[in-house]
Amino acid sequence: MEIVFASRRLARTFNSQAELTKKFGPRMAKVIVVRMGVLQAADNLGLVPPIKPTRRHQLGADRDEQFAVDLVHPHRLVFVPDHNPIPRLEDGGIDLHAVTAIEIIEIVDYH
Repeated sequence: MEIVFASRRLARTFNSQAELTKKFGPRMAKVIVVRMGVLQAADNLGLVPPIKPTRRHQLGADRDEQFAVDLVHPHRLVFVPDHNPIPRLEDGGIDLHAVTAIEIIEIVDYH
């Protein structure tokens, strides 16, 4: 899957193991690298596992049309489909198997 970042700062952090470790600590940095590997290896969002430990899930409420994967509890890696328009199913939902590019927005504890 193609991955872009919401900002240059975020891209710089994600592309440097030293920056990841400095900002998030060694345990979280390791998990971030693993989750990014899962996302990059998947041909589309539908192939990212919806079960633990990755647990790809769609968010709701004010984060509608955003997705997340689990990191070190309670933190999540949040992203959106990077398509214009977003691929849709007949019922209006997002067609996960047609999402082949994502934009990483943030790492956050939104609970």
